Amino acid sequence: MIELTEVSKVFNQGRPNECRALRGVSLTLDRGGITVFKGSSGSGKTTLLTLVGCLARPTAGRITLDGELLSNLPERFLTEVRRHTFGFVFQQFNLIRGLTVLENVMLPAYPLGRPYRELRAAAQLLLERFGIGDKAGSRIEWLSGGEAQRTALARALINNPAIVIADEPTANLDSTLSREVLALLGELALQGRTLFISSHDPLVFAADQVKRLIELRDGQIVGDCRC
Repeated sequence: MIELTEVSKVFNQGRPNECRALRGVSLTLDRGGITVFKGSSGSGKTTLLTLVGCLARPTAGRITLDGELLSNLPERFLTEVRRHTFGFVFQQFNLIRGLTVLENVMLPAYPLGRPYRELRAAAQLLLERFGIGDKAGSRIEWLSGGEAQRTALARALINNPAIVIADEPTANLDSTLSREVLALLGELALQGRTLFISSHDPLVFAADQVKRLIELRDGQIVGDCRC
């Protein structure tokens, strides 16, 4: 369980261009299933996910994971939490050009010191699972949008995380590919993983796999529906 208590995030604090991305958000997120954060650009949904995933710290408030306070942990401990607990699918994929698909999937696991042969086999298995095993040796820049999204999903799972965070996972895909990605995310949820997704895509909101829909506007929660 993840709990946020009066969490705020301010960028460029005290400057003329100060931006209050989150304003006193309190929220409890249970394990299991798919939770979607909806809202227009600038609503705060992506900022909220970065805080939940320990990619940033709140300006004020508390964040706990299974009762452990995260918001004041030293960076080296936050790094360990990220590596062992979370997998990330970024909106622009953040895949490394010049590397192969297989190398990109393996990348997050290198700091954990897994034997290379074991790691390579695990990465290949994930690619096969997502239907792009034949692309393992291809350069990232040669992939279609759907193939890049599947590669990003495989990379997010390489460390076997309990929680997957996906920022706008269908933003760069057509409706057919969007439904395919949602089906893949639904399979992960059925396997017992927790998924937190940000989106402004109506296809995502209407997906059968979604169990909770949280709406943000101007950095505050304005809706919370359990589907």
